[in-house]
Amino acid sequence: MADLLQVAGLARSTFYYQCHATQRADQQSAMEATIRTVYDEHKGRYGYRRITAVLCNSMAEPVNHKCVQRLMQKMGLRALIRAKKRSRHVPGLSDAHVPNVLQRDFCATAPNQKWATDVTEFNVNGHKLYLSACMDLYNGEIVAYRMARRPVFELVSGTLEAALARTKCAHELIVHSDQGWHYKMQPYRAMLARRGVKQSMSRKGNCFDNAVIESFFGTLKAEYFHLAAPNSIDALEAGVHDYVHYYNHERIKLGLQGLSPVEYRLRSAA
Repeated sequence: MADLLQVAGLARSTFYYQCHATQRADQQSAMEATIRTVYDEHKGRYGYRRITAVLCNSMAEPVNHKCVQRLMQKMGLRALIRAKKRSRHVPGLSDAHVPNVLQRDFCATAPNQKWATDVTEFNVNGHKLYLSACMDLYNGEIVAYRMARRPVFELVSGTLEAALARTKCAHELIVHSDQGWHYKMQPYRAMLARRGVKQSMSRKGNCFDNAVIESFFGTLKAEYFHLAAPNSIDALEAGVHDYVHYYNHERIKLGLQGLSPVEYRLRSAA
């Protein structure tokens, strides 16, 4: 080796420096390809933190998040981020008949302790679709949802029936919502009372009291609706079905140890 270096006119340090530089370049190229694969697989929904979590789960050696962030910046990759909206806090009083039992305590220690529910609206070429969803605050899983072309009472009552059908014991359960007219209907409150469920409502004009389910709707619209831009209500319905399954079973959450909501629930149960 020394004779070859002498013939080539290279210092030993220069030779080994170039060898290491080539090796580092090869490793970086392989890392970039892996990052691109994960990014494309999740359709641009993952930022560097989630991609780092995926790489750490799949590779033998830990991956530094700063390295992933630097490589994504180099490749021009970034997560799809919805625009931040400024909201004005409007103080209000709790409903005298249905108090705010949850009090923004969005943490639960087991499934079926606290649920949050709400309705959101989509508009496709002047045609509207309404989505009612119920989320378990234990792991952020959407336990039930329904869609309809009009915001009728059956949209919300059907969601509640489907959610309650998943649990045998609901006596310790709190179901939280805003003060929408659906949730004030006597049949809705009777459904809760029959199962021994405690009802909770946000204070009037205070969206922060139901922020968790509102955040899910924002994520759904940012990661699917605005990205895919469906051109019909039928396509939108099919896309929402696909996204909710993806959200529950595949989309990891850093707050759930890098697991999806369903994976986290099943691991906790095991």
